[in-house]
Amino acid sequence: MALTWRSFDFFEATQINITDDDARVFFESNEISSVCSGSESLFLGSYDGHVRIVGPNWKVVRSFQAYETGPITHMRQVEGTSLLVTVAEEPSTTDATNAPVLKVWALDKPVKKTGVPTCLSTLAINNGKKPFPISAFTATEDLSQLAVGFANGAVTVIRGDLIHDLGTKQRIIYESDEPITGVELHVDASLTTLFIATTSRILKLVISGKGHGQAPKTVEDNGCGVGCMAIDKRSGDIVVARDDAVYYYTLDGRGPPTAYEAPKKLIAVYQDYIALVSPPTPAGESDTLRRRFWGPAADSIFTFTLIHPELRVVAHSESVLSDVKYIFQIWGDLYTLTQDGKVFRYHEKTLEQRLEMLYQRNLYTLAVEVAQKAGMDAQQQNIIFRKYGDYLYQKCNYDEAMTQYIKAIDSTEPSQVIRKFLDTQRIHNLIEYLEELHEHHKATSDHTTLLLNCYAKLKDIDKLEKFIKSPGDLKFDLDTAISMCRQGGYFEQAAYLAKKHGEHDLVVDILIEDSKAYDEALNFICHLDAETAYPCLMKYARVLIEHCPKEATDVFISYYTGKYRPRVDIPAVVDNVTVAAAPNGGFAAGAANAVQNLSNLLPLPYMNTAVVTPVSTQGAVKPTVGDAALLLKPEDIASTKYTPPRPRTAFSSFIDHPDEFIVFLEACLEEDSLSSADKTDINTTLFEMYLHKSNEKKNDDQHREKWEQLAKSLIEGSSNKEAASVSIENSNVLLLSHLSDFRAGTTLVKEQSGLLFDIFRSYTSAKDTRGAIKALRKYGPEEPQLYPAALSYLTSDQGILEEAGPEELDAILGRIDRDGLMAPLQVVQTLSKNSVATMGMIKPYLAKRIERERKDIAENRRDVAAFKGETDQRRQEIRDLGTKPAVFQNTRCSQCGSGLELPVVHFLCKHSFHQRCLRTTTVSGAGVGTFGSGEEVENGGGECPICARENSTIRALKKSQEENAQRHELFRDSLERSEDRFRTVAEWFGRGVMGPATVGQ
Repeated sequence: MALTWRSFDFFEATQINITDDDARVFFESNEISSVCSGSESLFLGSYDGHVRIVGPNWKVVRSFQAYETGPITHMRQVEGTSLLVTVAEEPSTTDATNAPVLKVWALDKPVKKTGVPTCLSTLAINNGKKPFPISAFTATEDLSQLAVGFANGAVTVIRGDLIHDLGTKQRIIYESDEPITGVELHVDASLTTLFIATTSRILKLVISGKGHGQAPKTVEDNGCGVGCMAIDKRSGDIVVARDDAVYYYTLDGRGPPTAYEAPKKLIAVYQDYIALVSPPTPAGESDTLRRRFWGPAADSIFTFTLIHPELRVVAHSESVLSDVKYIFQIWGDLYTLTQDGKVFRYHEKTLEQRLEMLYQRNLYTLAVEVAQKAGMDAQQQNIIFRKYGDYLYQKCNYDEAMTQYIKAIDSTEPSQVIRKFLDTQRIHNLIEYLEELHEHHKATSDHTTLLLNCYAKLKDIDKLEKFIKSPGDLKFDLDTAISMCRQGGYFEQAAYLAKKHGEHDLVVDILIEDSKAYDEALNFICHLDAETAYPCLMKYARVLIEHCPKEATDVFISYYTGKYRPRVDIPAVVDNVTVAAAPNGGFAAGAANAVQNLSNLLPLPYMNTAVVTPVSTQGAVKPTVGDAALLLKPEDIASTKYTPPRPRTAFSSFIDHPDEFIVFLEACLEEDSLSSADKTDINTTLFEMYLHKSNEKKNDDQHREKWEQLAKSLIEGSSNKEAASVSIENSNVLLLSHLSDFRAGTTLVKEQSGLLFDIFRSYTSAKDTRGAIKALRKYGPEEPQLYPAALSYLTSDQGILEEAGPEELDAILGRIDRDGLMAPLQVVQTLSKNSVATMGMIKPYLAKRIERERKDIAENRRDVAAFKGETDQRRQEIRDLGTKPAVFQNTRCSQCGSGLELPVVHFLCKHSFHQRCLRTTTVSGAGVGTFGSGEEVENGGGECPICARENSTIRALKKSQEENAQRHELFRDSLERSEDRFRTVAEWFGRGVMGPATVGQ
């Protein structure tokens, strides 16, 4: 036997104790000529032609005579049915030779008279009338094909329906000079092949299906003995036992043999095992122990062996003093029947018992194979792997131990293994185990942390990248992996992980905080959609503006003006090769189509590698870079709609970056869709930034003037910013102008608000004489009260007066005098408050003033005298009208102009009319009327038509004066607006406002 075979006792061998007397006598009588099993029963054929059926209790449950004479040499029971096939050699009626007879019995259909099972069919087997016994027999499960081998080298094939006795056909398909030692049928769906064994060769022959009718083919030029050929029903392989090995044959030929050197006389297949019976070998002179133990029987000892060819295990081996005639399996066990009528049962031990044997000998690999062959589930197999790993670990074979631990990874607590390999010298084994934990999705965040720490300790970047780039589902805790990569300084790998799994904010964090790759961070943000880009942009706005001022400002402008579109990298075409630049940013909608689905080749964000894919050019025009750009437009792919945030949310981002801030504000201000509140915020802030820039260079007047002019244009509404000033609150302009010492701003606001006096006062407060005079000249006509204030200011200090000059003082006094802004006494009192002004300075003013006053007095006296004379005259006329007769000397009618004719009407106003003229027209009030009769004139009810108009006007004026006399608010308003209040009082007095009647009311 080969040294590679290992021997175990996997079977329990026990002798069957047959308690039934009839059965025991039959077994011990050596009358059994054939044995078969099936359908939970044992069938025994005897030399006298009887068939006995033995049950599980080893009692003969049934017996019948199948043949009158002749032994039953072969039997076959069809599993799952009640059919039994028997073959016996009965004497011929014509000669002395034995003719084999085949019968098919229906055990479940006994004949009523005899109780013998019904014989369905009987067939005499053809051997060319040659007197040779049957040496081999086989049949298919449906009994449609049978093969019989004879000792003379002939093989007969029987086809037909033996069950229904519908006829059969026999044909000798093979003849030779070598006896047939075995026949077996290999049945496929459409092909039946017969394997034939002789003493010197193995042949195969197709007896039905494709290839039928061809001559037998020699498979191997080595035969076997009788009983040394069997079929493995599970695989269909033909098993042949020879002294050197066990051979397997298939339709394709001989398979790999299993070497097992020992003489063999009988073979059987039981599950995965091969049962072998070895004949006795003569004991030589060197076998003294054998002879001493067995005595004379030492030369007649047979060996019964159970081997497992695949595992190369001798599962059981024992010596038997009597020859084993038959091997059969029934009731789940293997049985042998010896020449002396003894029956032995071989029961396979439980899997646990078998494994325990292997554990005791540390044969864990074999234990795994045994478990797998037995169909043990994976979880139970893991126990073996773990035990094997523990054994190897104790032997310091750490690599192999780790291999076994990995196999048992699904049912092993990881901490039990990890503790064993925490030593630095075994870190490679630990990494291997941790990687497998992640592959099996059994790793926790602690395991991920430990694995990444191991990579960091070994500085193995290749393994780290391979780990984080592993395809398929995520096998580790993402947050932990990113955190550990960042802590270990593997920022590029951390960024890759965050990007691959859509953690855009983490990508930006890593690029900015760890890698300091500000340009790449901004580029990555620009590839994100609007909603995702905004929080990333705002979080690091100051940092990005600090390191990428222009680019970051452009991004802010595009986003806040509603023009933001995610960037899309479009493949370029160079020399018939499409080069798809790897995107450094997010996954904009549709970008995957643009780069031909490069997600599986996603590079690290810091890599500017390109994926090159050859493009077929057969029959095509060579594309250009411009053509590639036309194939895909970014605005077509990433047309993201979003609502721009309010501009003021970005103001804090531009701290310490006034230039970029101004560019941003100016760009936002050009948008037409801004609300009034946003315009106010932008204009106010932009005004402040202009003033801030103007004060950057203290000694550069040109620089200051440039920025102040821009600030001034904002509040003036110029520079294409119409009505911009209205969106800036005056209080903010005044405050900012004051803080930045921007006087022009203060002045403009006060001008727009009508605070002209405040403008002048601001100059005087600052002792800016020139500015005050300029303001006086500009605003004096609109605000006359500035002149008294200017007079007071100029005479407040000698230096101010000298700076202004006497001409300016004279001009102010002249304007005050001309417009009557101050009384002379007020002028004198103002100048007398200090000793700056002298009498010589105001002498011209006083002289001119006195001269004008004298003229006014003289003119007033003349007016008084004229009015007094006219009043006296009117009074005299009234007295004369009341006391003296009136003389009328008119000769013509004042109405028609013709000579007067009676009747005539005379009026005291010295106008005379024809009475007929008065009847046609009269003046009533302010209009012309017709008198009803001349009596109205005579009774004094009439009025001179010529004087009526003037009289009505006088009456209307009088009535108006009487009404206005009661409206004191008109008097007060006129008095307040009057430049000469005394004259105003006199006028209203003349109108009767202060008359007795008015007072009385």
